[in-house]
Amino acid sequence: MSLINRRNKLLLLKFFSLFSVVRGYNILIIVIAQYLASIFILAPDLSARAIILDVNLFILILATSLVIAGGYIINSFYDSEKDLINRPRKTRLDHFISQKKILTLYFVLNLLSVIIASYVSFKAVLFFSLYIFGIWFYSHKLKRMPFIGNLTSAILSITPFFAVFIYYGNFDQVIFVHATFLFLIIGMREIVKDLENLKGDLALGYHTIPIVLGEQPAKWLITALVGFAIIPIYLLVTHYDIGFMNYYFYGSVVLLLVFLGLVWFSRAQLHYLLLHNILKFIIVAGVFSILLIDIDVFLGRIF
Repeated sequence: MSLINRRNKLLLLKFFSLFSVVRGYNILIIVIAQYLASIFILAPDLSARAIILDVNLFILILATSLVIAGGYIINSFYDSEKDLINRPRKTRLDHFISQKKILTLYFVLNLLSVIIASYVSFKAVLFFSLYIFGIWFYSHKLKRMPFIGNLTSAILSITPFFAVFIYYGNFDQVIFVHATFLFLIIGMREIVKDLENLKGDLALGYHTIPIVLGEQPAKWLITALVGFAIIPIYLLVTHYDIGFMNYYFYGSVVLLLVFLGLVWFSRAQLHYLLLHNILKFIIVAGVFSILLIDIDVFLGRIF
């Protein structure tokens, strides 16, 4: 009986290890974001039911999820030494599955994503092939470079939305304004992550913005990004019909001001982790606030 319990415990640990490596919670949020963006922003003229039951869209979102899971795996593989310094507990959990098995899973996930994307079109295959290469090249080379690494990471983070954006072929200006706001928030998050991981980056010779320029210039750069983020917020609230989502952006301004105040008082890794979580909250809240654009119509279309 004890042997069975031990095996069950090991299986459970391996499941949590895999879930931690591929950041299952992040992938779930991205899937929800892609569907909500499709319903309310990218294809507002289609019914929610039609969008949710669209097989091609489902395949694109599934392929995106597989590529992102693979991306987290390869990123974790290249960052394993650094993460052991910065996040020892999480890294120990991630290593319950051998590196060989996790790399095999990486290749399987990427292959599957390309195979299922072929059901939609050759363009989809090309798109995901380039996306896979971009993630690998970032993890292997670009991540260690200041500015280029941060810029590439932010671009790769919003790339999943380009998959559905291209699918619907909607080039409305409001989409680019939303994307600009998200891009700037992710850009802030990348610099905060560099500040949070300063110890491991220094130990392993990474050339991040805080290491090359210093902590103070990095904070000034974050301050500039906060200032730039106010511009798309202003445009979305005053020039576009975003329904009750404008309350989300009002709240975002308040949170960004609190965030900015905390940036200049932050010194330790724990402080930067708090800042990271504030930005993560803004991103996640933004996903679900898409419902506020027209929640009555959304419920009416489904039910």
